[in-house]
Amino acid sequence: MNIPSNRLSTRAMAFILAGGRGSRLNELTDARAKPAVYFGGKSRIIDFALSNALNSGIRKMAVATQYKAHSLIRHCQRGWSFFRAERNEYLDILPASQRVSESMWYEGTADAVFQNIDIIDSYDVDYVVILAGDHIYKMDYEVMLREHVENGADVTVGCLTVPRAEASGFGVMQVNLAGRITDFIEKPADPPGLPDDPQNTLASMGIYVFRWKFLRQLLMDDAHDANSSRDFGSDIIPTVVRNGKAMAHLFEDSCVRHRPDAPAYWRDVGTIDAFWKANIDLTDFDPDLDLWHREWPIWTYSESVPPAKFIHNEDSRRGVAISSLISGGCIISGTEVRNSLIFTGVRSNSYSTLQSAVILPYATIGRHAQLSNVVIDRGVTIPDRLVVGEDPEQDAQWFRVTEGGVTLITQTMLDRRAEQL
Repeated sequence: MNIPSNRLSTRAMAFILAGGRGSRLNELTDARAKPAVYFGGKSRIIDFALSNALNSGIRKMAVATQYKAHSLIRHCQRGWSFFRAERNEYLDILPASQRVSESMWYEGTADAVFQNIDIIDSYDVDYVVILAGDHIYKMDYEVMLREHVENGADVTVGCLTVPRAEASGFGVMQVNLAGRITDFIEKPADPPGLPDDPQNTLASMGIYVFRWKFLRQLLMDDAHDANSSRDFGSDIIPTVVRNGKAMAHLFEDSCVRHRPDAPAYWRDVGTIDAFWKANIDLTDFDPDLDLWHREWPIWTYSESVPPAKFIHNEDSRRGVAISSLISGGCIISGTEVRNSLIFTGVRSNSYSTLQSAVILPYATIGRHAQLSNVVIDRGVTIPDRLVVGEDPEQDAQWFRVTEGGVTLITQTMLDRRAEQL
């Protein structure tokens, strides 16, 4: 991809915060951080932030990791190793390595950047784009960078327009008619409305643009503040709102759409229900998130596997998939698959049915299994004749059943069940 040299993205770096567990995903993050969780058939959640940066023209990136980072680091090494230092391109993995103090891990999002100031200095950039590594969306950061410079802002905050009734779980902006942030409130009980739209409010996406010299000094000052929690949302952004010029950037203005009337798609897949729904939504005839959009691809590690294979063509033993996504390396053997998303290397055996199932890589589905509204973790072996999705109370004896009626199945749960039956 040839990027014009006058783009601000060529003078910027992306710093991706990818250290969080994502505890609301329960057992899906027992062995991996939330940004490393699988999504969309072959990707990981972090691929969206990284791909947005790459497609925007940013060629200098850093990924800060902390919680159970091996899976995430391995993915970045395998899927994102095409950066070349001789072309002034970098992707650095920055684990919490006690570089500042032998007793300190990353104490917050701002501290994760502060502890790597010397590395960012070595990039010789003018702007830093701070990104959360755990959201699903497509966005051109160049648009936000240009708005930041044109406004002469000290910080520009990426914002979603959300109904006030749904905004209590976000950091929320109060803005004036010019888009200047006059107050930044973390998870308020009564979010403020917009000046010209009191039923809606602006919620932070966890995306911030700074001039590096300005942010560098902010971080140095914050590190010496004994009362700081070392967090962008709680400390850094409110400080700029009080003492500088903080501007809101509307996601609608930089969202990458596959058609002009498509909605501004952004998802926090931080719960099992949200994760399941966002994956199942991809099976729609025309999904709001278009993974087939060639002008803004989602880059990832692509395993070398054969095409998906469907075998058997008999009554009740027909390998078939309807309104579903089936990844490479799968063998659908005499199984009926409907409205499901099947990741790489899954093998499903005869006489089984899968309805609204999200099945992570290299799982095996036994014969005569009947599974609906499920999320199945990587490498799980589903025993023959297992029925899940018909009786929530019975399912809850062995598996995790969510408020939305989705059942999460892991190998540990199945092993425990086998021991007790």
